[in-house]
Amino acid sequence: MTSRNRRFHAFALPVAGVLALTGVGVATAASAPAVSAEAAATQALHGLTLEQKVGQLFVTWVNGKTADEVNPKNRTDFGVDTPAQVIQKYHLGGVIYFNNDTRDNFDDPVQVAKLSNGLQQAAVSSGAHIPLQIGADQEGGTVTRMGAPATEFPNSMAISAGRDANRATKAATIIGRELRAVGINQDFAPDSDVNSNPANPVIGVRSFAGQPGLASQFVAAEVKGYQDSGLPAKTVAATAKHFPGHGDAATDSHTGLPRIDRTEQAWRDIDVPPFKAAIKAGIDSIMTAHIQFPSLDPSLEPATLSKPIVTGKLRNELHYNGVVITDSLEMQGVREMHSDAEIPVLALKAGVDQLLMPVHLDVAINSVLAAVKSGDIPMWRIDQSVLRVLKLKFERGILFSPFVDPNRVMKTVGTPSSLQTAQDIADRGITAIANDAGVLPLTQKPATALVTGWGVSTTASLAQKLTAHGTAATAYQTGQAPTDAQIAQAVANAGSADLVVVLTNNIGAFPRQTKLLDALQATGKPVVAVAAQIPYDAGYPTTVKTWLATYGYITPTLEALAKVILGETKPVGKLPVDIPAGADLQTVKYPFGHGLTW
Repeated sequence: MTSRNRRFHAFALPVAGVLALTGVGVATAASAPAVSAEAAATQALHGLTLEQKVGQLFVTWVNGKTADEVNPKNRTDFGVDTPAQVIQKYHLGGVIYFNNDTRDNFDDPVQVAKLSNGLQQAAVSSGAHIPLQIGADQEGGTVTRMGAPATEFPNSMAISAGRDANRATKAATIIGRELRAVGINQDFAPDSDVNSNPANPVIGVRSFAGQPGLASQFVAAEVKGYQDSGLPAKTVAATAKHFPGHGDAATDSHTGLPRIDRTEQAWRDIDVPPFKAAIKAGIDSIMTAHIQFPSLDPSLEPATLSKPIVTGKLRNELHYNGVVITDSLEMQGVREMHSDAEIPVLALKAGVDQLLMPVHLDVAINSVLAAVKSGDIPMWRIDQSVLRVLKLKFERGILFSPFVDPNRVMKTVGTPSSLQTAQDIADRGITAIANDAGVLPLTQKPATALVTGWGVSTTASLAQKLTAHGTAATAYQTGQAPTDAQIAQAVANAGSADLVVVLTNNIGAFPRQTKLLDALQATGKPVVAVAAQIPYDAGYPTTVKTWLATYGYITPTLEALAKVILGETKPVGKLPVDIPAGADLQTVKYPFGHGLTW
């Protein structure tokens, strides 16, 4: 078949438009006929066996950087050798990419594009003939899977501190286009939690705000950017997470099962608005949270497995009919009460459509198949979820344009224009919280500076930025729990510096950082403290009177910080949260909306 005849036809084989694609796909949104997503999905569904239908409901990791890489981890995890064989064995609906020591799919953008094409080829040439959702957690800032040379954006809280939702849309548009250029067609973002608990150990700056109004505005803005930035083949499916709201949790659901004891009315007032905003904006997918919420489900089932929450609240009350996907089923929060065989069956009964990263894929799939064959899960329930998945794939252009051109990747990824946009957004996020000693703005640029406190690479990077802007800076990192010897060394190093910059990270859990701050303040040198991650550090008692918040430490953020410290730009950020008085969470020290400038 010639390229000019490669057309998606919803009423031939399930996805005839991709069956003939043996290399880089040339189909575009214009190739798709004027049929409805419902009709196309229904026709595709009719061509699937039970095993293929169930496979569409699972999304998992694969081990390797090419589709044909023989990786021993695949043999251990899935009983086959290569990522392509994983796809073919299970008829998978999707995969998720990672960039960590355990699972690493990233070298560079061109390599990722080739990996994506290889996996898509495996999917469309196998029995189901359905292209994959290929996903990643690309929230920006702390949660970033594809780093430089891709465009790096700050954490969500840094973006909302700039108070310009249009810039949030621009950020999401760029992220979406860069992901799609390398074959990633689903982003597990934006985080739609309201970080109402300053002690939250897992959300924090991933949230846009501690108040629902601001969070809702920026969630909707990012959904628009991800999903409405052009033709479907140039956008990604967005995913609002973590329903019914992870923002008030005091436990990390990766390691435990959080319990949120707020009333149903408080849930409606605080947690629901961002999800409503996402639904109104047309969100493709919503991810569940592994949390207990007694006022919504007294049985204390994790929300992921709770029919009152998934079907009762999300489906029936909020009228959401898109794809619902679980958070990772490897997490302890969902495994605390049930076996790995029970979890996928309970999730589907609750109203979930897709199951993300079960610990044992064989066990999970076979448990679902057994439940269908026994009548425990009716076939109509499986069909309902598969239809939602297929509709998402149709509407996002995945069915008719799954492949990408590796030769064109770098024309989209990390362009000068995108990098400039990211820097502009980072510049607006720096927030001046306190300046009681009048240290800033500096009357003249210091000749030398010491950057100390938390972060080996972060202190070094900031020192390099300050040096590049004309102040010779050295770095001495002391970590989150500085020892007396490290504090003494930092004080000694400050003796030869005209300015001292101290980076903090989570003082509440690592209070020795305040001892470092006080010791450096006692030197008589001008000291600037920087809350380099969560802004709540600025609320803890210390003799340092000058505080800036960055909400993260990616390269553009550190560049923005250096410019503010040296007086080249003014801080314009406004707090997206209340900052309490240290551990006294009931007393507000710096309120939402606070932010100094000069």
